[in-house]
Amino acid sequence: MVVGVGDGKVGRAGDLLVTHALGSCLGLLLYDGTARVGGLLHAMLPEAKINPQKAAENPFMFVDRGVPLLFEKVYALGAQRPRLVIKAAGCAAPLQCGEMFRIGERNHTILKMLLGKNGLLLAAEDVGGTMCRTLQCDMSTGKVVVSSGGREHEL
Repeated sequence: MVVGVGDGKVGRAGDLLVTHALGSCLGLLLYDGTARVGGLLHAMLPEAKINPQKAAENPFMFVDRGVPLLFEKVYALGAQRPRLVIKAAGCAAPLQCGEMFRIGERNHTILKMLLGKNGLLLAAEDVGGTMCRTLQCDMSTGKVVVSSGGREHEL
């Protein structure tokens, strides 16, 4: 299942979730290995307050709205908080975007604030830099692969 920009999806064993072109956007993966369910988010912007109408129409577009919604959706599939593995990718500063707005950095900051406020930690992350990334997760195994610049590695 392809998760587009400003989107979030959940899946079960047998599903492969993938999102492409994570530049300054946040890619967030949640996975429960016992229930073999999880979800993937591709959020563009840090805070919904910049466009409340857009946030109401598409909460996954914003980190501060999309992250809590993704947690709700994986819990609805049977995931349990103590078993969740949380991984992140993206939050880069692609060269064509420059550093002016620091969207990637701000996306990462909002994520860390949300997780910290709820006593949650990232198990792994591949964030920052200037390269775009592709993130995929096999819902049967929980294996997460990041591709960037023609290279792949497990996260």
